[in-house]
Amino acid sequence: MDPVQQSLPHEIGGITDALRFGLAGVKSDIVISHPVQVIQENAKKQQREMKRNILAKTYGSAFPLKMDIEQQILSRFQRPPGELPSSMLGLESLTGSLDEFSFEDYLNDPRESETFVPADMHNGMEVRLGLSKGPVCRSFM
Repeated sequence: MDPVQQSLPHEIGGITDALRFGLAGVKSDIVISHPVQVIQENAKKQQREMKRNILAKTYGSAFPLKMDIEQQILSRFQRPPGELPSSMLGLESLTGSLDEFSFEDYLNDPRESETFVPADMHNGMEVRLGLSKGPVCRSFM
């Protein structure tokens, strides 16, 4: 991805849309991710690759490809942007993330936070249909 697109994620048609996304902050462009977060992401990637290799050696090379196709199909089914989020239950069952106990299970769902800004349905559909660029919504104030 080019650096211009990374530094200005809230551009719609070349102009920063301050009414929808608020004023741009400089801190979010400067701050890097925490080292533990990088380690966790790398561990998940390595674990997925190891699982693919084991499945390919056990069931043949076509089985991981079939699982990839199923994952692509299940990741497409989503509700339109709005109040009700997509649960993605089929994708979670395929990837095995239903068996994981994550922070949402014991802390709280981030969508129930006081600072959560719900998705703008009109802007979300514009982004999905390719009429505008930028994120569907900003999730926190």
